[in-house]
Amino acid sequence: MGTKLIIDTDPGVDDAFAIALAARSADVDLLGVTTVFGNVPLATTTANARRLLQMCDRPDVPVAAGASRPLLYRDLHRSSTVHGSDGLSGHAASLPDATRPLEDSDAVSLMVSLLEASDEPVTIAPIGPLTNIAALLAAHPGVRSKIARIVLMGGAIALGNSTAVSEFNIWADPDAARRVIAEDDVPCVMVPLDLTHRCAVDSTWLAKLAASGPVGQALNSFTPDYLAHYRQVLGYEGIVMHDAVAVAEAIRPGILRTETYPVDIDAGLGPTRGMTIVDRRAVPNRPTGRPIEVAVDTELDVLREFVLSRLAGGR
Repeated sequence: MGTKLIIDTDPGVDDAFAIALAARSADVDLLGVTTVFGNVPLATTTANARRLLQMCDRPDVPVAAGASRPLLYRDLHRSSTVHGSDGLSGHAASLPDATRPLEDSDAVSLMVSLLEASDEPVTIAPIGPLTNIAALLAAHPGVRSKIARIVLMGGAIALGNSTAVSEFNIWADPDAARRVIAEDDVPCVMVPLDLTHRCAVDSTWLAKLAASGPVGQALNSFTPDYLAHYRQVLGYEGIVMHDAVAVAEAIRPGILRTETYPVDIDAGLGPTRGMTIVDRRAVPNRPTGRPIEVAVDTELDVLREFVLSRLAGGR
């Protein structure tokens, strides 16, 4: 097997694409999936994750539920409306029922057991709010050496989506995000909106996915509400598969080009709450935050073909 991977997720249409990408890649040892509140409430994200793995014929992958609310401020978070009421444009009920029971342990406990049992470092791909990851790093510092790197989808250098300056995953729990970003003994790659928007796929790409087989057809069926939103954002018929871009980097390091910048998170209660502060000055006399890798570019056609071929071709 290739990359050992844990996905922390809040499915979500783009999460569904990301989970399928990992689940259908032969060079990925998908150790487990943990769930968090986010696009929809925790009970729904957890049910969606389990059924998506069943759809991908991966009942071998354990799923554990995690945080149902942000670390500190319960009332500040609101679920996304972009993905429909069930997270999958109203089509979650069409997925097969999961045959594997939900793990008795919580998300953090499952991650600890998987990390401790692994004979080599494990990549963690958080593609939802970072609440579970912050709890893991704070409560179990001994497992940090077992983490190869954290490849997270989140943040924005320029424009946000939840607010003018804040991206949804970070805005949903900026206190957790700030703690994760600050962990200087765990390598971190941030995949921000600025790049994921450039990796958008159009109706032709989606048609190829739908024609590829049952999994591709199911993934395409989740997109109506998502398409309606991104039709306004992009100005054409297409979607942004944010989380799948981050998971592509987790699977194939270097498919995204990164640059290292100091990054901090605004966890205040004002209008810039959740803003990712990326210090791009050539000579930052007082660096803002911890230096991490920020994904800034990719060969767009290569990335799109990589994702499509994995989703269409399976393992």
